[in-house]
Amino acid sequence: MAHVIAVAGKGGVGKTTLCGMLIQYLCELGKGPILAVDADANANLNEVLGVEVQTTLGDVREEIARAEMAKENPIPAGMSKADYAEMRFEDALTEEDDFDLLVMGRTQGKGCYCFVNGLLQNQLAKYQNNYPYIVVDNEAGMEHISRGVLPSMQTAILVSDCSRRGIQAVGRIAELIKECDMHPDMVGLIVNRAPGGRLNEGILEEIQIQGLNLLGVVPQDESVYEYDCSGKPTSKLPADNPVKQALRTIVDKMNL
Repeated sequence: MAHVIAVAGKGGVGKTTLCGMLIQYLCELGKGPILAVDADANANLNEVLGVEVQTTLGDVREEIARAEMAKENPIPAGMSKADYAEMRFEDALTEEDDFDLLVMGRTQGKGCYCFVNGLLQNQLAKYQNNYPYIVVDNEAGMEHISRGVLPSMQTAILVSDCSRRGIQAVGRIAELIKECDMHPDMVGLIVNRAPGGRLNEGILEEIQIQGLNLLGVVPQDESVYEYDCSGKPTSKLPADNPVKQALRTIVDKMNL
């Protein structure tokens, strides 16, 4: 059964960038194949990883839900709705050498999605047996896990920037994890974009107030910004990049 790593944090803190680098590093360590799941409605993990995505799971959900109401049903004759859904879900899996990527996407249409969401849950449960690690780039609220769409969670990595509001936001996520009885083996904080790679006393105090386990600190680095502006996958930054080096040191200490 896969070890599920959920990465969460409020928008704009660099969560997806660190998530992509985590996936890349696990692959370099020979931990693959990794299943990367982009569960953020504002999906862009594929851009960090340098992968083109044609279909999201949200697209498939919409397609099947519309098919039930349409006069022209796209499901081939003799094929059940469940079999068709499984076939299309497999089409949404983008396969790379060391990792595969699923983009969940968002549901836009009206009506009940209970049936197709149940199929999605079953599909992800099936994938859980095929990968040693599943890394999930979550929305701040981690709804996909709390609603039972994702199978489980062993490690929660909470990402914040160097602000009290960011630390307070991940503190609320940590409380949500407890309220939902998820019981991960570890919940830890990474503070991103720290000037000089150091935290001031005010931020350290807030981390203590929130009762968070500080895994490590990642420095501010202009190369990440430059890669993003030029459309280059930030996971492809050089190995000696300070952001990559800091994250790898943190991962090594986590013993994943």
